[in-house]
Amino acid sequence: MKRLLSIGELEWYRNKILAQEDERKTCVHVCMTGCRAYGATEVRDALEEEIKKQGLSGQVEIRSTGCHGLCAKAPVMSIDPLGVQYQEVNPEDAAEIVALTLKQNRLLDHLAYRDAQTGNPIYYRSQIPFYEKQVRRVLANCGRIDPTKIEHYIASGGYQAIVKALSRMTPERVIDEVARAKLRGRGGAGFPTGMKWKFTRQAEGRPKYIVCNADEGDPGAFMDRAVLEGDPHAVLEGMLIGAYAIGAEYGYIYVREEYPIAVEHLTIALEQMKELGLLGENILGTGFDLDVYLKMGAGAFVCGEETALMASVEGKRGMPRARPPFPAQAGLDGRPTNINNVETWANIPLIITNGVEWYSQVGTENSKGTKIFSLAGKVNNTGLVEVPLGVAIKEVIFDIGGGIPKGRKFKAVQMGGPSGGCVPTQYLNLPIDYDTLQRIGAIMGSGGMVVMDENNCMVEIARFFLSFTQSESCGKCAPCRLGTTQLLEILTRITQGKGRIEDIQTIKELGETIMTSSLCGLGQTAPKPALSTLKYFLKEYEDHILEHRCAGATCDSMVISACQHACPAGIDVPNYMAAIASGKHEKAVEIIRERNPFPAVCGRICIHPCEFKCRRGELDESVAIRSLKRYAADWYFDHIGKAKEPFPVTRDQKVAVVGGGPAGLTCAYFMAEMGYKATVFEAQSVAGGMLGIAIPEFRLPREVIQAAVEYIESRGVEIRYNSPIDARHTVNDL
Repeated sequence: MKRLLSIGELEWYRNKILAQEDERKTCVHVCMTGCRAYGATEVRDALEEEIKKQGLSGQVEIRSTGCHGLCAKAPVMSIDPLGVQYQEVNPEDAAEIVALTLKQNRLLDHLAYRDAQTGNPIYYRSQIPFYEKQVRRVLANCGRIDPTKIEHYIASGGYQAIVKALSRMTPERVIDEVARAKLRGRGGAGFPTGMKWKFTRQAEGRPKYIVCNADEGDPGAFMDRAVLEGDPHAVLEGMLIGAYAIGAEYGYIYVREEYPIAVEHLTIALEQMKELGLLGENILGTGFDLDVYLKMGAGAFVCGEETALMASVEGKRGMPRARPPFPAQAGLDGRPTNINNVETWANIPLIITNGVEWYSQVGTENSKGTKIFSLAGKVNNTGLVEVPLGVAIKEVIFDIGGGIPKGRKFKAVQMGGPSGGCVPTQYLNLPIDYDTLQRIGAIMGSGGMVVMDENNCMVEIARFFLSFTQSESCGKCAPCRLGTTQLLEILTRITQGKGRIEDIQTIKELGETIMTSSLCGLGQTAPKPALSTLKYFLKEYEDHILEHRCAGATCDSMVISACQHACPAGIDVPNYMAAIASGKHEKAVEIIRERNPFPAVCGRICIHPCEFKCRRGELDESVAIRSLKRYAADWYFDHIGKAKEPFPVTRDQKVAVVGGGPAGLTCAYFMAEMGYKATVFEAQSVAGGMLGIAIPEFRLPREVIQAAVEYIESRGVEIRYNSPIDARHTVNDL
C-alpha cells in the first residue's frame, strides 16, 4: 500500500476502493472469531471449496468477519444482499448452501433461526428477534467487514471522522462535541469522557499520552474482545481523534495476552495504518504526530484499574496508587495521560462523523448513546447485545435474549462483572443506566450480564465472585487484602452448612467497611455481590444457616443429589430410579414410600421440582422422574396390590388423626410404621380429602386414590368414615 500524504489522497484511496467493489457480487460473511471454537474455519474452507467446484468463484466472496453477536448459535454466517442468516452450520452443509441458496436463492429450513414461540424458521437477519430490538452502532461493522483489511473499514466510512477533525475542527471543538454528546466512560465508572479529555488537554507537561484499556478480565464479559477482533480500526480511529483533541503524541493499547485473535488483528491494523501513513509523523500531511504501541498484559484483573494499568505499562508490578494526582495530571512517566476503554474509543468516530444531534437520538437524559452487553449464563440467546442506554433489563433478557432455557424461572442477573451486584426479579422493568443501577446496588461495569435461574444458589454466587476478586486483589491495602479474605471465609462457611446467624450482620458491616476504605475500585466494589444477594435473597442465607438447605441445590455439603434435595418429601430419587433401571420395581416403590405413601398419586400430579433441578437437564433434557415414579407405582398395584401384613403394633399408646386427607393419611401411615395403633376419623364417606375434591378425575382417577388409601389401610391404619370431626370426642372414641 502506498503511503498517503494528504487528506485528499485518503479520499482518492477511498473512492478507488469503492470503485472496485462489485455491488452485484454475493458476499458470504463467516464469523471467524468466537465461532472458530465451533468449527468456523472448517466451514469457511468447505464453502470456498464448493464455490470453486460449482463454478461461482468470480461471483461469490467468502469474507472472514468478526462476531455476529448470536454466539449461542455458532458457527454463524450471513449472505448479502439476500440478508439471510444461517446458524449452527457444519462443513457438510457447504454443498447445499452453495447449490441451493447461492445458486437458486432457495432457503434452508434446518439452518435457519427458529422462533421460540412457534418453532417456525426465520431466514432473514433483520427479522430475528435477537437483532430486531438492537441498535447496532459500535457493532455495525462487526460481522460485516474483514477486520484484517483496512480497505474494508475505509470503504464502510472509516477514517472520515479523523479527516473531519483534522480539517474542520479545532481540538477544543472536538472536546466540546464529545462533552455535548454526553458520552460516559464505558469501562464501568461512567465518568464523562469530554470532561476527562478537557482535564488532560489543560494539564501542564509534555509529552502527553493516551491509553486504550483493553484489560477485560470480568468472568462472562467479552465486549471489548469482540470489538477489537471484529473492528479494530474503529478503536484506533477513536484514539487518533482523542490524541488530536488532547494533544497527545504517544498512545498505548493495553490488551491481555489471553486474547490472541484481538492481539493478532490489532497488530495487523497498526501495521496497515503505519503503511498508509495514518500513524507516525505528519499524519496525512497535517503536522499531527502519533505513535501507538501494543502492550500485552499478563492477565491480572487489578490491571483494569487505570493506575495499576499504567504501572504495568511502565514495567512495574500492576498495583494501584492513591489519587490525586489523577492520570490527567500525572499518569505515565508522571505526564498527563488519558485512559478510556475499548468501547468508549469506538464511540468517538460515530460522534464526530454524525454529529451530536444524531448521537443523542438514543439514550437517557444523562447517558446518551448505546451500550454493548455480553449476555451470558442461563439465557437462550447468549452473545453480544448493543442496546440504547435506558432500555429495560427485561427487554434485554427476554426479548433479545429469548428468556430462560428449559422453562425455568428467572432469579437474578449479575451486572457489572465480579464486582457488580445481582438484580432480582422485581427490578426487571428498570432502565439500564449508570445512576439507576447504582441505586439498586449494582453497577454498569464494562457490560457483563450473567443471567441466573432457579437452579442457582445466590449464596454460592456471592462466594464465587468474591473468591475471584479476593484472589485478584493486589494486596496493597489492608481493607481489601484482609477484608475480602474474611468475607470469603464467612461465605464459604455458610455454603458448607457451618454458618452462624450472626454472620449475616457481620457480612453487612464488613462489606460496607471494605467499600468505604479500600484504595481502588476493585476493593470499593468487591463486596457488592455479597451485599446485594443478602439484601434481595436474605431467606437463602437463613435457609443455609438455620435449615442447612440450599434453594439452588448446588452447595455440595448440603446436597446428596439435586433432584432429592428439590423434592418436598425428600425422596431418594437416584436410588428408586436405579431400582427401576434394574427391574426391581417393588424395591423402587418401597424407597418412595420411605418418605411418601402416595407414589401413584404423586406420579400424576406432582409439580416435579426434581426435574427442574435435574443435572441432566443442563446437558439436554431432564430425566422424566415423575413419569418413572408413576410407572413403578402402577406396576406395583397391577402386580402386587395391597401389602400382605400390617405394621406390627409395638407401643401401648394410641393415635387419633382428625381428617382423612393426604396429610392425615400420611401422618397415620408413619405413626403406624413407628408401632402406634393409628385411627383416622373422616367426616366423609371416602378418604382422600382434597385429592378427590380439588383435582379433576382426568388428572387423578378416583381408583388411583382408592388404591393408595386401601394400601394405607392394609398396613394397619384404621379409617372411620362418616365420623364427625371433633377433637373433643375423637380421643374418647378410641
